[in-house]
Amino acid sequence: MSAEEVLTGSAYWLPLVCAAIVALGVVLYVVLDGFDLGIGILFPFFPRESDRDRMMNSVAPFWDGNETWLVLGGNGLFVAFPLAYAIIMPALYVPLITMLLALVFRGVAFEFRWVAKPHHRKWDIAFAAGSIVAGFCQGLMLGGLLDGIEHEQRQFAGGAFDFLTPFSVICGVGLVVGYALLGATWLVMKTTHELEEQARRYGMPLLIGLLAMIVLVSVWTPIQYPDVAERWFSWPNVVYLSPVPIVTAVLGWICWRGLRGAHTQRAFYSAVALFVISFIGLVISLYPYMVPRSVTLWDASASVQSQVFLLVGVLILLPLIIGYTVFVYHTFRGKLREGEGYH
Repeated sequence: MSAEEVLTGSAYWLPLVCAAIVALGVVLYVVLDGFDLGIGILFPFFPRESDRDRMMNSVAPFWDGNETWLVLGGNGLFVAFPLAYAIIMPALYVPLITMLLALVFRGVAFEFRWVAKPHHRKWDIAFAAGSIVAGFCQGLMLGGLLDGIEHEQRQFAGGAFDFLTPFSVICGVGLVVGYALLGATWLVMKTTHELEEQARRYGMPLLIGLLAMIVLVSVWTPIQYPDVAERWFSWPNVVYLSPVPIVTAVLGWICWRGLRGAHTQRAFYSAVALFVISFIGLVISLYPYMVPRSVTLWDASASVQSQVFLLVGVLILLPLIIGYTVFVYHTFRGKLREGEGYH
């Protein structure tokens, strides 16, 4: 008998609510910080300094606040699911620490590039390299988690590089491609003239690349893991879950049309929606596990008091953070014209 069939009341639903909070933090970080990581990933393909200035100015009001969601996801996991945190973090220390260092380099480069002119080339390199490495490491962590983590007696029992597999490398490359697509569609939406047109040209192959990676991962996981195949292809699940690939295909078509047409916002929002629907697919494949195929939400959950503490804090702070985020994005809406800047 499963834990969810035994537990009732707050012991059952509190882990579900806390898991939703952690998931919200992760998905908002990916889609919001993803486009400014994408700007850095695309940096080497825009050699003109004026274009790079506009690219950085287009994300200057947002990028600090976007990383707030990473804190929510990580701390939410620590407070609400300490067992999962204790198993997952040691397994992913190498890509995690590398990602954090890359984000530090990227953040420092973002600020120092402006004051170092005209001797700012090294900061351009640091900004691009930090963005690429951070995105790739996030994909490695995702792939390492999906591959499963060896643990014994509630502790990680594997090696430091167990996360490094062909599957996790594919996930790393796929996330870099996806972030680059978000960055390209952001530039299409926020910039004008030659910079916008060049972003459109890069966006089309990036969209094809992301869709190819989604298909590859979607085929790889059920072949490698029978429980995932059972979840997606057993009857009647195959009918109930069929909207996920259908919506993915439709969003890909909408993004393509947005990259080619006059409705510049359509490309960005459909690219964001591709990430959201992919995340939903991952949740469907993994539920109810926090550590795939071994530790469920209820196995990993903290005491009721700890979860209530997290919930109260989130209920107070989350509306403030969302309100501030909406205010900033609304204030700096519209296209960034040449010669304008927020920095």
